[in-house]
Amino acid sequence: MTSHFHRRSFLLGLGATALASRGLAGAPSASLHPVARPASVRAAATSAGAADLIAKARLTGTLSYAVADVKSGKVHETHNPTLAQPPASVIKTITALYALETFGGSHRFRTDIIARGTLRNGILDGDLIVLGGGDPTLDTDALADMAADLKQAGVNEVRGKFIVHDGLLPFVHSIDKNQPDHLGYSPAVSGIALNFNRVFFEWKREPKGYAITMDARSRRVRPDVGMARMALSRRAAPVYTYSQRGEVDEWTVAQGALGKGGGRWLPVRNPAAYVGDVFRTLARSQGIVLKPAKTERGPQPTGDVLVRHTSRPLQNIIQGMLKYSNNLTAEMVGLSASVARGADPRDLRQSGTAMAQWAASALGMRQSRFVDHSGLGDASRMSPADLVQALVKVGQRDLLRPLLKPWALRDKKGRTVKNHPVKVAAKTGTLHFVSGLGGYLTTPDGREMAFAIFAANLDIRAGLKKQERERPPGARTWNGRAKILQAQLLERWAEVYR
Repeated sequence: MTSHFHRRSFLLGLGATALASRGLAGAPSASLHPVARPASVRAAATSAGAADLIAKARLTGTLSYAVADVKSGKVHETHNPTLAQPPASVIKTITALYALETFGGSHRFRTDIIARGTLRNGILDGDLIVLGGGDPTLDTDALADMAADLKQAGVNEVRGKFIVHDGLLPFVHSIDKNQPDHLGYSPAVSGIALNFNRVFFEWKREPKGYAITMDARSRRVRPDVGMARMALSRRAAPVYTYSQRGEVDEWTVAQGALGKGGGRWLPVRNPAAYVGDVFRTLARSQGIVLKPAKTERGPQPTGDVLVRHTSRPLQNIIQGMLKYSNNLTAEMVGLSASVARGADPRDLRQSGTAMAQWAASALGMRQSRFVDHSGLGDASRMSPADLVQALVKVGQRDLLRPLLKPWALRDKKGRTVKNHPVKVAAKTGTLHFVSGLGGYLTTPDGREMAFAIFAANLDIRAGLKKQERERPPGARTWNGRAKILQAQLLERWAEVYR
């Protein structure tokens, strides 16, 4: 497909504009291409308005953005467009395109139960293997169905080993090792997952102390878990501690922080052990006798497929990933795409590099580098020029916009404006002192624009201690100001470039 949005013309325009606008400190550059009247008149009249919005936002750090017409590729306005900043979860837009280009939207991930031996009279004389196929959406309900299907396949007892194989993808202990241990959005990654690799910790105060449980709950069932354990501690801080003993996740919690009762999802660091623990319980409820699970990696095992679970189509998984910004989904589909392309990554950074190389070749994103697929690692970089170029290219074929979540515009106090005439479909990206937004804006008269806005204060972020990264002081205010500025810029563009 031929695109009207060329990187060479983008950069040449940037150079000319930079020379012409040096006298206006902090102001965005004018349109990089001549804009027909009356739009050019409106743009000239309000160019200082963008600078005013930026100044009034009182947003410390760096800001960069670009906006272009989707149909023609004409760049309307930029501010530091080649400045590459952490994209946070905005990177998931590229992960989505990477996976869809690799597999197609109808692709389904498979989780198989295979037998390595002879099944006779309900007894498997050999090994039973749960074979992970990279499905990020496998949950306990699906495992319960698989246990029931295994019973229907005639299995009552397994004489050999019970194995969970997770070697399709590399094992990663935590998506971002700089995150506090207890945050559920940074779990382990491997070729198999359950409940997004999270376990539910629940507590309730009773007359003689607390009743605590760790379970793998889903909509229908909530089996207890033995591979993740919680112990109460009478210390004041920290609230949680984590250690690993073999394949067991050992947690402690400060009793004084619990209150009357509650619950939260904690990350799982041993996904295969988690799956094995839960499946053994579910199999026992079907009358199937299994030995404790063992984890295997390495080459994919072979055998007779007794049960197969297939995921929803990849397009639906991607839409959910973009809507809920699930990090594990992003990492597993991104890793799966890299593996399918022959990259053989050993970790997330190598897979992120493979995706960046693809994005440079397929989308012209030559200023971007990625250390993962979710954006949780703050060492990734993306420029507005790169992202807008990609969004224009795929926007002309409407590949991404239908999968993006509607983004509500906000007033100057940060409140959502209902029934706003300007429609936005976009992916947000939020880390502490990092805020991004990229996607599509549709004006009331139907004109569509692609945009990217990145802001970051990396000096403050770099100074955060690991234990501060859940709720650092000042982060909520900073990120709130960034979101208000994003909404103001979008409203401005919808008015100026109609």
